[in-house]
Amino acid sequence: MKKTPVPPLMEYFRGIEDPRIDRNKDYPLIEVIVITVLAVMAFAEGWEDIEAYGLAKQLWLRQFLPLRNGIPKHDVYRRVFIRLRPDAIEYCFMAWVRDLRQQVDQEIIAIDGKTVKGSFNSRTETSLHMVSAWAAENRLVLAQVKTQEKSNEITAIPCLLELIALKGSIVTIDAMGCQYKIANQIIAAQADYLFALKENQPTLCQDVTEYFQDLDFARPEPDIRTESTFDVDHGRLERRSYAVSGNVAWLTKRHPDWNTIQSFGVVESIRETPKKTSIEQRYFISSLPPDPKLFAGAVRAHWGIENSLHYVLDVAFREDASRIKTGCGPENWACFRKIAHTVARSDTQSKKSIKSRIKQMAWSDDYLERLLFRSAFASLPAPD
Repeated sequence: MKKTPVPPLMEYFRGIEDPRIDRNKDYPLIEVIVITVLAVMAFAEGWEDIEAYGLAKQLWLRQFLPLRNGIPKHDVYRRVFIRLRPDAIEYCFMAWVRDLRQQVDQEIIAIDGKTVKGSFNSRTETSLHMVSAWAAENRLVLAQVKTQEKSNEITAIPCLLELIALKGSIVTIDAMGCQYKIANQIIAAQADYLFALKENQPTLCQDVTEYFQDLDFARPEPDIRTESTFDVDHGRLERRSYAVSGNVAWLTKRHPDWNTIQSFGVVESIRETPKKTSIEQRYFISSLPPDPKLFAGAVRAHWGIENSLHYVLDVAFREDASRIKTGCGPENWACFRKIAHTVARSDTQSKKSIKSRIKQMAWSDDYLERLLFRSAFASLPAPD
């Protein structure tokens, strides 16, 4: 069935409630939002940058926006976004992503958190910490929620999962989210899970570790199935060996709260460089059947949230260098950066790297208009 064309992104922001009082509404909210999103795509890092971008692009913007009072001053953006509820922006972003998302069999959804280091508030001694859900095949951020500390991911993850259509997917989470209540929530949503296992589940981790203690990947026991991969990059050889077992009866008997476990596994990574060799083992539990290819694919896909999302936010958009600290500003900026990242990812026809696509968005009005707006700003208010 042919997919219905997705409306231009800016259409999704039209219903947001303006947090300003009437006498401060000289600049329509939709204009403030449009210019901000475009400026962040062009690597803006603060309120003054947004104003400078608007002034530099004013002639082009007038093709789509009335701008009856000109380009808003930097204080306008600051006042709006330190007050505008982040969940309003997030709701619009999620609606757009839902329409962009392609249906994939057993989509792997990676859950992981990231601290915006530059947002540290000396008064509260906290930094903004965002927990995101990343669709590995679609390469889209499906949703995100805020928590003030990494330790609070345990309470944030259930809220995040409620925002996403999970049915038929595989949810991967690092050790922080390895909780049986979260596992039960995923199973209740007719999805599967793969959790990393560490010391926060000490007896469960010890049992799985001891089970694989004498494992020979070349000659595994009958109830263990294995898979191996090799990667060579810049003179570094990395061999990953995967082993998974469905012998769970004894494990669930010892840990009755974990009655959804259908398999458990280990990944051994051996990295060789001209100077040294390192070996690391990581352990996992899952509701998936003991299929080594499926296990290996889910483990590798989870790493994508770090490489394809968090790394790009830091390197391309300098997220950790952001000094926005006041009110709702940090969270709104975090969402705008993910919007910019998602727009670049949405160019499925381009063979260029994500970094090159982001640069082209910043440099080429024609490319940005084609990629983001399709039909120019669609039904935004027409200029006089």
